Amino acid sequence: MISAYRNRRAERHANKIKNKKLPDVEVEVTVPELFRCPISLELMKDPVTLSTGITYDRENVERWIYEDGKNTCPVTGVVLTSLEPVPNHTIRKMIQDWCVENKSYGFDRIPTPRAPVSSGQVVRILSTIVAMRGNGNVDGVKELVVKIKDLVKESERSKRCIVSNGTPRVLRETLEAFSYENQENVLVLEEILSCLTVILPFDQETKSGLWSNQSLRTIVKILTVGSLSGRRNAVLVLKELLSTDQTKLEEFTKIEGSMEALAKLIMEPIDPTTTNASLLAIYHLVTPSISFNQKETLITRFLEMGLTERLVEMLVDCTRGVCEKALGVLEGLCSIDEGLKKAYANALTIPALVKKLLRVSDITTEFSVSILWKLSKYAKSIGEEEGVAIEALQVGAFQKILLLLQVGSSSKTKERACDLLKEWNLHRGKVECIESMDFKNLNRPF
Repeated sequence: MISAYRNRRAERHANKIKNKKLPDVEVEVTVPELFRCPISLELMKDPVTLSTGITYDRENVERWIYEDGKNTCPVTGVVLTSLEPVPNHTIRKMIQDWCVENKSYGFDRIPTPRAPVSSGQVVRILSTIVAMRGNGNVDGVKELVVKIKDLVKESERSKRCIVSNGTPRVLRETLEAFSYENQENVLVLEEILSCLTVILPFDQETKSGLWSNQSLRTIVKILTVGSLSGRRNAVLVLKELLSTDQTKLEEFTKIEGSMEALAKLIMEPIDPTTTNASLLAIYHLVTPSISFNQKETLITRFLEMGLTERLVEMLVDCTRGVCEKALGVLEGLCSIDEGLKKAYANALTIPALVKKLLRVSDITTEFSVSILWKLSKYAKSIGEEEGVAIEALQVGAFQKILLLLQVGSSSKTKERACDLLKEWNLHRGKVECIESMDFKNLNRPF
């Protein structure tokens, strides 16, 4: 009887232990070494094996080979007999199974990666585009161009494969084949420009082809009356062309409406990317690195469009990139007397320039000093030197220029800064003003 009682009590005690909730315990799961990429030490999503037998994550090893230009195995240092990684389906399947088993610990199953685009696939698409182009199948060409763009965006490897198989040439020829005058062609032309922006930078053959009169006219036409995205892509392509080859500037400027289209993107901005590209394109036109006979004529045209006033307004509140490019263009416009006259007449010019000194970047400081120096010389030539000096001193220019000489700058900027200090020093007794907030967060190395 006592034995039965003890058995029942032991059973009740066991049930209490069984039903009692244990406190939550954090369990840390370690990713197996086999599943980690030797480069990033993170869980591999697309494991591939090199000729040395070592497995890496595709993204990391392709960056090592193609972007860094290495031809050796990252782990062993052995020269690779083949630069083409081979998918390791066994490891990938093991990683997927492990992720499923450890789903409760926050590991989601990695998706099976799509097979990379092959050269054969690209060649077939391009051949179809050429055939459809010959038959005037606009919709079919547009659909395939969109497909190419999507493939380019998949990975850097896909982009290299697509570019190396002649895609830029086919896109450029297709751009020339379809005339913008036919309204049915507008969408495919804009799509081609969109595709060209994702395969930047261009090789020499592509740039030479896009400099053709027909291609340039199409780009300018879209830049003028295209959709917002079309105008954005057109100026991105144009910026690339002007940045890498300035021997064709005159051909571009002869196209009707080309200058006005660029200026309009500044006067009526679409987005920061478009504004930056437009400013850079104009910068190469007003400050060419080569001898350009029409430079003064171009600058005069931009001045007549009100570009000086717009640039000064932008300087009041803009990002670093826009500020640097806007000042670069403004300095180019101030390379002729008419540009200096426009800048001098604007009440915001000198305060905006002084405000940018030592606040944004070294290049904005150099541009600002250069423009202030040119304005000072211009004012002196028209007998109004004191006006510029007084206005600059009132907004704290003297102290900033003096500090600039101490924190370091290029020899040309230092020379111009010294000239400004000499000229303004003669008028310091007439005004006493400084914006102390400009120096609040400035790191002084002395």
